[in-house]
Amino acid sequence: MTDKDAYTKKLEAQMKEWQANIDKLRAQAEKAQADSQIEYERQLKDLRSRRDELHEKLSELQKNQSAAWNDIKAGADKAWDDMSKAMQDAWKRFG
Repeated sequence: MTDKDAYTKKLEAQMKEWQANIDKLRAQAEKAQADSQIEYERQLKDLRSRRDELHEKLSELQKNQSAAWNDIKAGADKAWDDMSKAMQDAWKRFG
């Protein structure tokens, strides 16, 4: 298995875990009172946006067979870090 393959599999697994967490937060938002629900929805929108950005980077990694994958990986690493922080912040606030 190449470094690229291992990295891609790791990223796919983490994205599945984050999606499950987003689903849990959405369920909590549905139960929240109206004033809290607005904040939940804002946070969920942010998480989905970050997830989509990371998914785009993953797609780029999977499609790119050239030596430029290190450049794409750097962008994916940043998106990964941003998503991790956003998820941690959401769980601190709502979890």
